[in-house]
Amino acid sequence: MGQVSERVAVVLAAGQSTRMNTRLPKVLHEVCGRPMLEYVIDACRAVGTKAIYVVVGYGREEIEGRYRDQKDLVFVEQPEQRGTGHAVMCCREHLEGFSGQTLILCGDAPLIRKETLQTLVDKHLAESSAVTVATAVLHDASGYGRIARDAYGNIQGIVEHNDCDEKQLQIQEVNTGYFCYQTPLLLEALERITPDNAKNEYYLTDALHVLLAGGHKATAVTAVAEEDAMGVNNRAQLAQVGKIMQQRIQSRLLAGGVTIVDPPNTWIDDRAQIGQDTVIEPFTCIRGRVEIGSGCRIGPFAYVQDGTSLADGQTVPVFTEIRQQATQDDRKGGSR
Repeated sequence: MGQVSERVAVVLAAGQSTRMNTRLPKVLHEVCGRPMLEYVIDACRAVGTKAIYVVVGYGREEIEGRYRDQKDLVFVEQPEQRGTGHAVMCCREHLEGFSGQTLILCGDAPLIRKETLQTLVDKHLAESSAVTVATAVLHDASGYGRIARDAYGNIQGIVEHNDCDEKQLQIQEVNTGYFCYQTPLLLEALERITPDNAKNEYYLTDALHVLLAGGHKATAVTAVAEEDAMGVNNRAQLAQVGKIMQQRIQSRLLAGGVTIVDPPNTWIDDRAQIGQDTVIEPFTCIRGRVEIGSGCRIGPFAYVQDGTSLADGQTVPVFTEIRQQATQDDRKGGSR
């Protein structure tokens, strides 16, 4: 019997992240103009989630205040951070009685792709699994939980890095933190996990082990590209993820007929819309919700601010800043 095709998502966004050395909630740190959390939410929506439960803790008011008008988001407080499994437990009242799938994702993984989530969901349904995890193969798997498989390729469990023996440390396939659970079985498994570890935390990966031990089917699908597996735990990783995202944005624009003369020395916001045959000269920064028509020429050394709308064929000269509309009053010449 096939599984119910409806799905919801749980997005883990409660952590403070001391390694970021920040007062701002980690998931609100921006990547190419947008908070990390938004990329994860967009990916969930792209695979047809009917509700997204965002688990919040540190900075709860700030996160909720920013997104309170988005009707498919439900905020669930995790009063104390006792692990990923505990975070999902906090959503129990929302998940009880739901017979579809629950996606569980991290809010600090903005490189997630909708295609990856679709592959995860499709595999989960095709295999009629209790749980499916999306994995990646990394050249350097240090710090990641390893995927243990048997001789037939079936997943036997996830071994955290610190618990690996010498042989397991050689495994390059890792847990990326993208899960799809059959909801009733997820809730049953969460009842049985214990904080029997050095951190005294409830781990979501233990729910997979509980299901395996109970004779249920678990599946691991290698669906995540190596660069996409990166989460953000410090400022250096935030910068690295921003560079990867900028390459994606520019690749999308190039494919759409935009000329970017010097990609490494150009910065374009994820929300910008740029028309065919527009030329972006070097050292240009386009920030925010900007609309640029076709056949324009921008820069070099141009700064186009949020809210700007340029009609087809316009030119933004060298050393120019444009605010809002492209009128003469809004242009500032001169080096700055």
